[in-house]
Amino acid sequence: MPDSFAPTKLLFICSQNRWRSLTAERLFDNHPTCEARSAGTEPGARVRVTAGHLGWADVVLVMERKHTDILRQKFGDALEGKRIINLRIPDKFQFMDHILQDLLRERVREHLGLGVL
Repeated sequence: MPDSFAPTKLLFICSQNRWRSLTAERLFDNHPTCEARSAGTEPGARVRVTAGHLGWADVVLVMERKHTDILRQKFGDALEGKRIINLRIPDKFQFMDHILQDLLRERVREHLGLGVL
């Protein structure tokens, strides 16, 4: 039986895992109701997404639709039963950009209701 107090495991995905998804990991990993990890879809990503990442996650949050498409193409079986959320955040922000942080908080709250972040 799952632990009702276990934190929700959030996996944030972008292309290079340098700016958007890494910022999201830093923002949400210390939140009391979730754990966060991040990865990228591209060969040169800081951390490249694997089936293991997807297996760990309760929810997969991508920055753009193309990330969902890549994940489905490469890891279809690992995504079975996983909730995938497209945050619709374009690749135009630097790591820990304040506007990026605000967008991430707003969009994650909109989809997951993680309280006041």
